[in-house]
Amino acid sequence: MRRNTNQREAILKILINTRSHPTADDIYDEVREEIPNISKGTVYRNLKVLQEMGQVRELNLDGAKSRFEVAIAGHYHFRCENCGRLLDLDVPINKELDREIAKQTGLSISYHQLEFRGLCHDCQSGVIKQTKSKLKRK
Repeated sequence: MRRNTNQREAILKILINTRSHPTADDIYDEVREEIPNISKGTVYRNLKVLQEMGQVRELNLDGAKSRFEVAIAGHYHFRCENCGRLLDLDVPINKELDREIAKQTGLSISYHQLEFRGLCHDCQSGVIKQTKSKLKRK
């Protein structure tokens, strides 16, 4: 049991020290630097345990690989459609939306996840620069 605790702590430490929302494979690669003999299955199992404990949240909004973050106060996310970056938005969760959907549908809503999409600041700058250089050529 002690060994699992050390593995969970290593995984949690990685998530606490990043805002990049890594995949399980990314976490596995980083944990291996600290615990070289850890298996991928162990990382996946410990991520599940950390989720069950309420310490980690799984994000799988786009249907691609799940990404993980430390379970902090509810917030929304923004995904750049160009580079794929996933950013936290410091905007409170709209709990009224849960109540409204429940009222309209009769469903019991526990929570919702919402992801905004568009271009991040870096990619906007790149698009603007590309557009300006194309205009100069015309």
